[in-house]
Amino acid sequence: MNREILKKRTKQLAHRCVKAATSLPDTKLGNHISMQLIRCSTSVAANYRAVCVAHSTQSFSAKLSIVIEEVDECDFWLEFALDEDLFKAKQVDELRKEAQELCNIFMAARKTIQTKAKKQKVQ
Repeated sequence: MNREILKKRTKQLAHRCVKAATSLPDTKLGNHISMQLIRCSTSVAANYRAVCVAHSTQSFSAKLSIVIEEVDECDFWLEFALDEDLFKAKQVDELRKEAQELCNIFMAARKTIQTKAKKQKVQ
């Protein structure tokens, strides 16, 4: 998939998660989940940009691993808020689907780059 498209998708994920986070109730739990969701979703977008300017295969893979962890964490916080009845499923189903799809894309990319790196070492 095109890097520019993924930059847009990760940034859009961050915007959508921020909007979802700010709609959570003003309670200890709502505020905690809100801050965690804002932190990890914006980290996805920012760290994906770092992936795009990585100087080496090793750096690319390491930075991509951070993106994978953060996008999976977005899905976790959305699911957790849903479990706590802070969201209705229809509010976050599409957002969770996007987070999961991005996670799968990034895991496949990491696997591909790691496989290529192993082949180069053998040669």
